[in-house]
Amino acid sequence: MLLIPLIAMQFTSEVNWDSLDFIVAGVLLFGTALAFEFAVRKIHNVRFRIVVCAALIIILFLIWAELAVEIFGTPFAGS
Repeated sequence: MLLIPLIAMQFTSEVNWDSLDFIVAGVLLFGTALAFEFAVRKIHNVRFRIVVCAALIIILFLIWAELAVEIFGTPFAGS
């Protein structure tokens, strides 16, 4: 996932990530992967596991979108 913006930066000036952007994206992806692993190991009810994993995906996408384009205009994204 992190190779996509790295490769895109070589071909266009529209993608302009610095090292902090890569670190934040890596932490988000790693943290989500750890949360998935925890949910799969600890939650034995399949329906609840699916709900938790879907919620994790939604939270990841909302945070990613907020950091990328400031959809909600929160101070979290620096506005």
